[in-house]
Amino acid sequence: MSDKRLKVIVTRRLPDAVELRLKELFDTELNQSDEAFSADQLVDAVQRADVLVSTVTDQVDGRVLSKAGEQLQMIAQFGAGVDNIDVQTASERGITVTNTPGVLTDDTADVTMALILAVPRRLHEGIELMDAGKFDGWAPTWMMGRRLSGKRLGIIGMGRIGQAVARRAKAFGLQIHYHNRKKVSRPVEEELDATFWDSLDQMLARMDIVSVNCPHTPATYHLLNARRLELMKPDAFIVNTARGEVIDEAALANAIKDGKLAGAGLDVFEREPAVNPDLVGLPNVILLPHMGSATVEGRVEMGEKVIINIKTFADGHRPPDRVIPAIL
Repeated sequence: MSDKRLKVIVTRRLPDAVELRLKELFDTELNQSDEAFSADQLVDAVQRADVLVSTVTDQVDGRVLSKAGEQLQMIAQFGAGVDNIDVQTASERGITVTNTPGVLTDDTADVTMALILAVPRRLHEGIELMDAGKFDGWAPTWMMGRRLSGKRLGIIGMGRIGQAVARRAKAFGLQIHYHNRKKVSRPVEEELDATFWDSLDQMLARMDIVSVNCPHTPATYHLLNARRLELMKPDAFIVNTARGEVIDEAALANAIKDGKLAGAGLDVFEREPAVNPDLVGLPNVILLPHMGSATVEGRVEMGEKVIINIKTFADGHRPPDRVIPAIL
């Protein structure tokens, strides 16, 4: 297939340099409005495109793919997660799916660590007090938070980002614990001085801070449900920069309001962009607008990976970041 004739449809605005390069290489149709595609717009796109450049806001499910034209040969996801794409159905229809792994590891881990610091130390509350002009001077019991050094951090999902979080947290004196589908290699465990927990329930009951760094899959949907949140200590904190669906937001809000958890830092939400109203305004909760991976450098690198995947595919080779469907 000649890449000069490739019809590439991009669903959201990308960095200028990335869009320019896409237009140079392919017959590229950009989304100048940057509004998320509706289901009908996605159907129209897959009926016309050779390659769809999708993002996490696009639900490329079985219904959309069932209406795809025979010319659609590739879905190049601008992002590491592909839970918005029915990869199994795409594979059955002969459509190659790629993503952009590894690029955003440090960016996401930085924001995770920022929340791990900010929530226990009540930094956002301090900022709000200063903005409101309510600082009347230092006092011994004023704005007391929790010390990080020596506390136990439980990481759910010890992949690239989980390990990057662990490295940062270790530098702050946190003890590293983790729950994963399987243990990481011995050299990694030794480097991080990390303790593996086969039982998530047992780990949760003993942690001071829990960081969610696993993908959203059917197996991880509401992994942290009301029952598991009940296991946690009342002075424990939760940070989530992975996927909102991993936590039952209603149960989390209830636990925090009832004093069964000390607080939370969330960059992702169960029904994004909607946020559970019971979480809004809580003094011990920090809510961020899914900005964990939002750096100029990261976004450009993501775009470069998308281009490499498309170009490699167009040249008749296997894309470096091809996503293989999970074996059920």
